[in-house]
Amino acid sequence: MSKKKTEGGPKGTPKRRGADRSAVIAELFRSFPGKQYTIKNLAAASGGNDKEGRYRTKEIVDAMVKEGVVVEALPGKYRLSTSQMPSYEGVVDLVPSGAAYVKVEGFDKDVYIDGRNTNHALQDDVVKLVVIRRKRNGDPEGEITEIVKRADRQYVGRVELTRNHAFVRVDSRKMPYDIFVYTKGMELHDGDKVVVKIKEWPADTKSPTGEIIDVLGPAGDNDTEMHAILAEFNLPYKYPEEVEKAADAIPELIPAEEIARRRDFRGVTTFTIDPADAKDFDDALSIRPVGENRWEVGVHIADVTYYVQEESIIEAEGRERATSVYLVDRTIPMLPEKLSNYLCSLRPDEEKLCFSAVFEMDADLNITNEWLGRTVIRSDRRFTYEEAQRIIETGEGDFREEVLTLNMLAQKMRAERFRNGAITFGREEAKFTLDEQGKPTGVYFKVQKEANQLIEEFMLLANRKVAEFVGKKRGKGANAERTFVYRVHDKPDPDKLERFSNFILKFGYYFKPDAKGKEISREINRLLKEIKGKSEENVISTLAIRSMAKAYYSTDNIGHYGLAFPYYTHFTSPIRRYPDMMVHRLLARYLAGGKSPDVAFYNEQCEHSSDMEVVAAEAERTSVKYKMVEFMEDKIGQEFDGVISGVTEWGVYVELDDTHIEGMVSTRDITDDVYSFDEENYALRGHRTGRTLTLGENVRIRVKNADLARKLLDFELVGTIEFGTGRLHPMGQAAAGKQGGAPDRQPGKSRGRHRR
Repeated sequence: MSKKKTEGGPKGTPKRRGADRSAVIAELFRSFPGKQYTIKNLAAASGGNDKEGRYRTKEIVDAMVKEGVVVEALPGKYRLSTSQMPSYEGVVDLVPSGAAYVKVEGFDKDVYIDGRNTNHALQDDVVKLVVIRRKRNGDPEGEITEIVKRADRQYVGRVELTRNHAFVRVDSRKMPYDIFVYTKGMELHDGDKVVVKIKEWPADTKSPTGEIIDVLGPAGDNDTEMHAILAEFNLPYKYPEEVEKAADAIPELIPAEEIARRRDFRGVTTFTIDPADAKDFDDALSIRPVGENRWEVGVHIADVTYYVQEESIIEAEGRERATSVYLVDRTIPMLPEKLSNYLCSLRPDEEKLCFSAVFEMDADLNITNEWLGRTVIRSDRRFTYEEAQRIIETGEGDFREEVLTLNMLAQKMRAERFRNGAITFGREEAKFTLDEQGKPTGVYFKVQKEANQLIEEFMLLANRKVAEFVGKKRGKGANAERTFVYRVHDKPDPDKLERFSNFILKFGYYFKPDAKGKEISREINRLLKEIKGKSEENVISTLAIRSMAKAYYSTDNIGHYGLAFPYYTHFTSPIRRYPDMMVHRLLARYLAGGKSPDVAFYNEQCEHSSDMEVVAAEAERTSVKYKMVEFMEDKIGQEFDGVISGVTEWGVYVELDDTHIEGMVSTRDITDDVYSFDEENYALRGHRTGRTLTLGENVRIRVKNADLARKLLDFELVGTIEFGTGRLHPMGQAAAGKQGGAPDRQPGKSRGRHRR
């Protein structure tokens, strides 16, 4: 006898005949909150799909809709109302497709939001959401139910004009929608770059409505594009007129009574050492002998806070900016140019006011006396790094004895610092040569030599000693611990070290991931020394940096792990960093015997300054990306050798050997196999062949496309380069005896800077 087919609901739902139909239907909606049901589905799952069952089911569902428990998502299809689901709050991260990920505190993974369920949320909006389902791998998928707070951000894009209005096609990949704008009464040209803010996004429209707040100029013009990058990151590209007027009104003449209050270094040999194109000379060194093999060394820092008064309009502007921004072709100073390039620039043969750290030390680095306070100096010479380096290498030139003595002391301090556990991340910095219109004509690499190290070591000494003076406890009571701004750097995360250790085994290197304290830094320094000049140097040193924590500003001193200093601050660049201005003011307060101020203001400013430092670094990298794409525009179709510098689920990033310009090979363009992302091994793995494309692997690419508006370079993968032999294996042809792995390649130079 054949068995009658049993009707039911979703897979895994038990037969519910005899149970209360209302209760079964309610449980179905709660158990599968994102699923849409027809009346037929629900009737079959809750007691029978006959005419009477469907009629009764429709009555129950209609009542649930009326109560707001269930909604009719599509005609004839019902699902649980989001108001009945647990709600969470998080921050939106949009992707180019229009979908989003929301970071929710307490969740292991970000919640994926399909583009149909974003509820018009935009990048960095704070939203409420519900989790409507779990994917097969357990990852949550959600629906945004409410926009709690719109992000205060502006967008940059090109205008496309019609008769009475226009659309702005936004450059950022984090904004996948065009913005509708009214242009009546505005002087605009089709293709102009503009800055726009979103005003509203009605529920029944496809595009948000915005307002143009600035017209930057024609797309492709260098000034326009650099200003566009700043605007994209909400960074100012000009000073408010009232701030410029306030700076212009500052007296240039130093009062005689102010000089009389200060320690006078005008008769001591003093000079600056800076890049050749520098305009703001904010630090100087002085030196004079005070005995046999003993010297007095002064580290003199421009006294910015003498000119910038607390609660002034200039102070407020500097606090908001928090840092100078360094793009490829320009500096956007934290303070108006009258201050940064004139009043506070320690130019030669001019009397300048400073805040100084002065040390008496011998050839063995014993510091027998130290002094902190306000000074007046007169620089004798402005050296470029190249000029100082020539003196170090040849022993000849202006102030040769002073330069050579300072270099001798600096090299000894450097060696001692590394013995004490400091980590050396020596990375060459890529620079562009630009023509008069700002177009890149070539790439070169900035090399850090002894002249750079000379300045670095004495700045580190001053920063460390200022932090020690304030931070070390002095007895008991209210002033035992004093509010201060530290530059801190935490210990590396053990899990990141474990992953790093496993990765470098592929190259035949060993690293002890369970090392502790100074042993970790010794392990890293040993490894970096071992890979120096090797083909895998760039990728391993880059991953080593990524395994480290990031430095930041804090009133809570945890020390600086990377420098191996228990006390460290930023005292030496108040022209370009607001934390240094706070340090100057706090130091002056304590030198005068003042009490410790409330910590709340400084906590807030430390967090703001750390955030702005990250934003400024992103803007700097974006300007570099723009010039990279601009440099490669006329090289479409050309082939270059490079190394896989990053691996993601959507493709591999390749850094070219000669220029370190980086572009992406999309997974969809690798046609010899279907590749999936192997996150644990930093690789893409072919399903059919088992072939891998691994971080650090040598490849040859062809330049496919250069999208200047989006600052993106698209590469095609021509082939992989065999380990040891250098033989090219075109895509579709695997290297003999090799399935993936890390090939040999020519030594690479690293991009970027390691920010201390």
